[in-house]
Amino acid sequence: MPSAAKHAFVTGATGFLGRNLVEQLAERGWRITAAYRDPARFEALGQWDVSGVQCDLLDLDGLTAAIPEAADAVFHMAADLTMWTRHGSRQLRTNVDGTRNAVTAAERRGVRKFVFTSSWNSWGYRAGDPPLTEDTPQRGNESPVLYDRTKLAAETIVKQAAAEGLPAVVLNPCHIIGRYDSHNWARMFRMVHERRLPGIPPGSGVFCHAGAVAAAHIAAAETEGAAGNYLLPGPAASYAEVIGLIGRLTGRKVPKRAIPAWLFRTVAHVQNAVGNLRGREPDLTPQAAHIVLANARVSSERAEKELGYRSPGLEFMVQDCYDWMRQSGVLRD
Repeated sequence: MPSAAKHAFVTGATGFLGRNLVEQLAERGWRITAAYRDPARFEALGQWDVSGVQCDLLDLDGLTAAIPEAADAVFHMAADLTMWTRHGSRQLRTNVDGTRNAVTAAERRGVRKFVFTSSWNSWGYRAGDPPLTEDTPQRGNESPVLYDRTKLAAETIVKQAAAEGLPAVVLNPCHIIGRYDSHNWARMFRMVHERRLPGIPPGSGVFCHAGAVAAAHIAAAETEGAAGNYLLPGPAASYAEVIGLIGRLTGRKVPKRAIPAWLFRTVAHVQNAVGNLRGREPDLTPQAAHIVLANARVSSERAEKELGYRSPGLEFMVQDCYDWMRQSGVLRD
């Protein structure tokens, strides 16, 4: 590795989106230091030239020591994505306190760019709202979903640091689909494959490809003057269309029509109650149902213009996720 190679520090590197980012950083010749907690999960990065450092976001001194001095970029991707209220306090600590520590550690180490992975959820989108742009007032703090509130709170921390001199960018992807996913939208693949799908949600969502989102992160780190928020949407599609694609790939029959919103929410409450009794997070919770039913419309104009962001089509995203799930054994016959 040439000595002039750029050096990236990545939190959440062992996660779904993190692995897409590590893959692209490695392809572009970056030196990569990945933070991890579980050594077993770090092994998933073994196919790339990555240096690992075991640390915890809630340990400020340990995190500071882990970041290379004057790193070219810190990509703070680690987050708790739970939609189960029983894990709420854990999510709050990880997403808010963890981001505060990541920002402080980056400032201490003099990093050249801080790239924070947030979400379109920080806007607290409501059905019927006009299309989201970066100028739309953020109302995530009014959302009934804790994840939305924690992401907006974390953004506020990053933006305050930026106002005080930290070169920082906030990226806001929508529903991410792609390879290396074993938990997020991959749950929909498993439910269809295992014939456990309770019904097709009504409405539609805005989807983006993990590879395109990862590329936008690198562009945000390398683009002079990139700052503020960048929404990263892709094609809007009905859930019936998405699940229809999954059904064709998995060879499973799926319903052609969506169930009513009230029934979808009822199923979410029932699954949540069962999960509470079993002590295991269910595939569908009331908070997840709230996000699914948002029917958002999102503009990518700023990201396209300033970061060169481009999204592939929906079929490409779904195929990419499915192929990896089959090849990795996450989806078995």
